[in-house]
Amino acid sequence: MLITVGINIIAVLGPSILLGFTGLFTFGHAAYEAIGAYTCALLVMKVGIPFPAALFAGCLAAMICSIPIGYPTLRLTSDYFIVATLGVGEIVALLIENMQSITGGARGLPGIPFYTNLPLTVVLVAICIWLARNFVLSRHGRNCIAVRENELAAECVAIDSFKQKMMANMIAAFLGGLSGGLMGHYVGILHPKMFRIIRSEELGIAVILGGAGSITGSVFAAVVVTLLPEILRDVVSDWRLVVYGLAVIVVIINRPQGLMGYRELTLQSIRQFWSRLTTGRRPAVPGVPGTGRRD
Repeated sequence: MLITVGINIIAVLGPSILLGFTGLFTFGHAAYEAIGAYTCALLVMKVGIPFPAALFAGCLAAMICSIPIGYPTLRLTSDYFIVATLGVGEIVALLIENMQSITGGARGLPGIPFYTNLPLTVVLVAICIWLARNFVLSRHGRNCIAVRENELAAECVAIDSFKQKMMANMIAAFLGGLSGGLMGHYVGILHPKMFRIIRSEELGIAVILGGAGSITGSVFAAVVVTLLPEILRDVVSDWRLVVYGLAVIVVIINRPQGLMGYRELTLQSIRQFWSRLTTGRRPAVPGVPGTGRRD
């Protein structure tokens, strides 16, 4: 279960960068997972390439495929982009299903070696979160946020919005390919149904639930979205998906900004929360009025 949580965290980071920090809602992110998963599995099984190299090749394949996909679709705006990504996701799934001689088609691709383990997943999750956080804090990340807030205003200050969108899309595709490659070598079989629209919906729900604009919020939501259905399985097995859906609706109604909003969970925020909890005082911050006083 912890490996599944880790894989989903990596998968959610891609839509988090696209939706949360660039303002691009996508229904086709599962397509990049499929490309990475099948590329990695086929290179290991058919060509005999070592797993680490095949995993990296799967990430690169997903990122390279995002260029011709993103070039026409990223010029679209709002609802048109969402519909286009929905079409891309379905096209990739249908291509995999019809390329029976290579991918196994609708019967799936069984017999994938089990190379994904917990230490590898933990290390990759930590690296991906660190890279995503650094990207958001970089100049390119700030440009993406400017595009999200007001694309016209961003272009007026010489920010190439298409370039920023393409960069965010390529990074998201790379992360999607990585999660797909890990998933294939964890479950041991790949099937086109694993990468249909419902998978993209799950990732989008996690980003919105955690707070579009918060890396740690997306991570936290990925954990909740992964574990909640399994916890409900033991409590209300037949109605678990209904209860799961209602829980998501209740959270979104009561916290439309998501569980974390735009905030990030950092050591400083934890220290401030603990200080207010134990002393009732806001930690004193030099130069910031209103801090160091009792609430």
